[in-house]
Amino acid sequence: LGQLVESGGGSVQAGGSLRLSCAASGLTPSTYRMGWFRQAPGREREVVAVIYTRLGTTNYADSVKGRFTISQDNAKNTLFLQMDSLKPEDTAMYYCAAASPPYYGSWSNPVNFNYWGQGTQVTVSS
Repeated sequence: LGQLVESGGGSVQAGGSLRLSCAASGLTPSTYRMGWFRQAPGREREVVAVIYTRLGTTNYADSVKGRFTISQDNAKNTLFLQMDSLKPEDTAMYYCAAASPPYYGSWSNPVNFNYWGQGTQVTVSS
């Protein structure tokens, strides 16, 4: 059974950077659609970024394009999210997610991902 464990969250001032990590076990990230989602209090869970290793492609939410970078280390079964130029509106719980092949549905819809981590909190102060 697949398991995802996030780390790297914390508190930072606006303009700062954080790097989130997601360690995967029981599944092979290189064959899955892997992604980062976030959820702020009172708001719906939203996509941040998704990566398809087999296709060599990435997708980003418009709100993070140019500031965040998703990547993965297949040898270590680890997914990363480098977050730069952080803004207070980036404050949320960040979740790592995986979709087992074959993939169905939109890359940005959380219902299309069947494995989830417990989340790591990111707080950005102004």
